[in-house]
Amino acid sequence: MRQARKDGFREFAAGRSGHLYRSAALLVGGDTQLAEDLVQETLGRMYLRWGRISRVDNPAAYAQTVLVRVFLTHRRGRSAGERPVGEFPDVGAPTPGSGGPGSRPTLLEALGRLSPKDRAVLVLRYWEDRSVEETADAMNAGSAAVRARTSRALARLREQLGGSLTAFVDL
Repeated sequence: MRQARKDGFREFAAGRSGHLYRSAALLVGGDTQLAEDLVQETLGRMYLRWGRISRVDNPAAYAQTVLVRVFLTHRRGRSAGERPVGEFPDVGAPTPGSGGPGSRPTLLEALGRLSPKDRAVLVLRYWEDRSVEETADAMNAGSAAVRARTSRALARLREQLGGSLTAFVDL
């Protein structure tokens, strides 16, 4: 019985870890190491409760909810100004939005500039294709709050990306 439960979890984790990772990468604005940490934490929490979770109607949706909650908890614990970088920029290099060649920010950069809750609501609503009610449940918020946050987050994202999100539809 115990081995069957372990095997069931291994199968679930192997099948869902790629999707969880992609969602986590969007949530953290492209920080791959943090995305891996969030997926690891999510799967660890799910493993501890796998006996009950495996009987849930949709364990994959439950995993996404756990991921979002792990992300939001992680963001609350960090300093607001702390941002790890992979490389130090050259002093003369153009910055996104400076008007130089290649100044249009990528979707990941733009998502990274949003607040954690704004990122979470956009990832859940548009990447995960969840309803307002499902998103509200995952974020421990009301439906009206999710609708308002979605509207504001989309406006901020459009502002950063030059007004149109249509160039990013094929992502």
